[in-house]
Amino acid sequence: MSDENAPAMDYAAHEATYEGFINFSKVGTVAVLTIVVCLIMFGFGGTAAVVFGWLMLFAMLVSSAIGLALGASGWIPPTVVFGLTCVLAVLTV
Repeated sequence: MSDENAPAMDYAAHEATYEGFINFSKVGTVAVLTIVVCLIMFGFGGTAAVVFGWLMLFAMLVSSAIGLALGASGWIPPTVVFGLTCVLAVLTV
């Protein structure tokens, strides 16, 4: 038989990786929804919708970076930007 033993699983590292994946999934989902609303603003809105769409895309990038840095509650900043983008889309499209 083999004299080598497989190392025990590092549960702390596994759980940290899993939490990071779940956080990235939440932030990524909200970011994609924001991009879709911005595309609707670009396609069906006027000049104001296009300007606000670009501003919201930039805000989405910043809030997603902040959200990824926050950890477990990282979905909150991109969700605020998504809500604001939806309000602007309703008002400008």
